[in-house]
Amino acid sequence: MQNVGPGSADHRMRVRSHWFFRIACLLLLTAMALLIHGYHPYTEDSEIYLPGVLKLLNPALFPTNGEFFAEHAGHSLYPNLMAASVRVLHLPLPWAMLLWQVASIFLLLAGTRALASALFQTPEEQWAGVALMSVLLTLPVAGTALYILDQYPNPRNLAAFAALFAVAAVLRRNHVVAVLWLVFAAAIHPLMSSFVILFCAWLRFVDRLQGRLLGFAALLPFGLTIEPPPAAYHQVALRQPSHYVLRWEWYEWLGVIGPVLLFWWLARIARRHGTENLEWVSAAMVPFLSVAAVAAVVLSIPGRLEALARLQPLRCLALGYMLLIIIGGGELAGYVFQRHRWQWVFLLLPLAFGMWFAQRQLYPASQHIEWPWQQPRNPWAQAFDWIRSNTPTNAFFALNPEYMDLRGEDETGFRARAQRGRLADFVKDKGAATMFPQLSVPWFEQVQDQKGWRQFRRKEFEHLRNKYGVSWILVENSGPTDLTCPYENSTVRVCRLE
Repeated sequence: MQNVGPGSADHRMRVRSHWFFRIACLLLLTAMALLIHGYHPYTEDSEIYLPGVLKLLNPALFPTNGEFFAEHAGHSLYPNLMAASVRVLHLPLPWAMLLWQVASIFLLLAGTRALASALFQTPEEQWAGVALMSVLLTLPVAGTALYILDQYPNPRNLAAFAALFAVAAVLRRNHVVAVLWLVFAAAIHPLMSSFVILFCAWLRFVDRLQGRLLGFAALLPFGLTIEPPPAAYHQVALRQPSHYVLRWEWYEWLGVIGPVLLFWWLARIARRHGTENLEWVSAAMVPFLSVAAVAAVVLSIPGRLEALARLQPLRCLALGYMLLIIIGGGELAGYVFQRHRWQWVFLLLPLAFGMWFAQRQLYPASQHIEWPWQQPRNPWAQAFDWIRSNTPTNAFFALNPEYMDLRGEDETGFRARAQRGRLADFVKDKGAATMFPQLSVPWFEQVQDQKGWRQFRRKEFEHLRNKYGVSWILVENSGPTDLTCPYENSTVRVCRLE
């Protein structure tokens, strides 16, 4: 009689085939996700996270004003991990960044598959959640200025997949594995991981008490006491609306209330169908998100608690949105498309096109996927590349403090791409000053000295040189003409302050 037991050759072959199929599917969905959502390695929060990596690889960079990214870098192992990968793999940083982005997508989808398998029984339901996640990676999360996964490497991407693996481990009662994933997430992104840690602890609490008590445990991260922030901090806080839910638009509040109602409804459906884990996680999310919303409102009230608003309790919505996508995909596959699987095409294709189109509108002046070997077509990025290759390492720049919000700039970070220091800006450094109140004083002083940038002439530039040591400036072509500018393109000029 043929041996087909767990230790047989036939069984091992089936196991290998199963894993090969799973990895192949995840790789295919990873490639599809990259094509849909694009890749922009130097945009948005890369301006905060990438300079920390660059500083480790070349300590001579950013001798001035480095504190605006060093605070983030000092609270995370992400820069060390990225820099170590460059050294170990002997890859140029742009190639290592692309590798990390692809790995982040793959691991997020693998975490989605792991969590879906803890919630649903059939492979069709599990893979439906993974497919829906791959299409909705850049879905905005209410008014938090977050996506499920960003279009560039950053610590949030790594913390996101660790969160899914951790929740899946808790649902399987494998607490050692869950703790390991949570430790990794905390080392990479302490703030985002705190919400996952609390939710996993809350899951265990709900499990032991059979869901009868309210989610008061979710209040834990908001009972911190801090020193009063500097007076300048209030000026920064006023300019960071994503931290203050009382300033959100009404439609942004729908992104908070909607998930709470959906999880309540899903918990009732799960109880009716006897799916224990699905009921468990859905019921736990209702008080968790509700208490976070109450905490966010309280912390938005100006006064002594204002500096605590930087804890951004509603960032826990990122985990809630990921769970909704996974559960929504599984439920659709299980109850709506059960008999007609081909209907998934009619759902995913329009969603994929809509997400692709939205990304093209966000970055209209750049390639959809910015491959390392391609020259940029964005004039701002072209100027930043010239600066990186043709100016001294210690060059200190001034440019429009709102440059990342200008039309056609596509939110490309100067420090991240040009690898040179600059005066504080009004976009990303504002976020750093909000998170770390001690930075609010130099931030406010520097942005005040750059107020009215478009009217600046030689006298104002010389003031920046004398006060801050600015040695180079980047101006738009409509700016002053009496400057020595060794580089110019259709949009900007790079000028030396002599």
